[in-house]
Amino acid sequence: MDSSAIAQFVPLILIFAIMYFLLIRPQQKKMKEHQKMVQALRRGDQVVTQGGLIGKVSKVKDNNEIEVELAEGVKVRVVQNTISQVLSKTEPAES
Repeated sequence: MDSSAIAQFVPLILIFAIMYFLLIRPQQKKMKEHQKMVQALRRGDQVVTQGGLIGKVSKVKDNNEIEVELAEGVKVRVVQNTISQVLSKTEPAES
């Protein structure tokens, strides 16, 4: 291979490396943090859904969903991954 052919690929490789470190890697890190937050949800946590609803977790179900109480007596089932933020955590029960 000629050195000029290699020189033509260097900018392409640099662009890919920059895209990886500025876009792809931070997005993967953010996804891992979100997944960890969702897995740590428990009863009593105050959460915000992606739709902007604020409520308190009343039940964590097995099949990737939770029950959120929006107001007294108003409970909705929500897919766990649609929780965007946890406002306040409850302390784990001591055994």
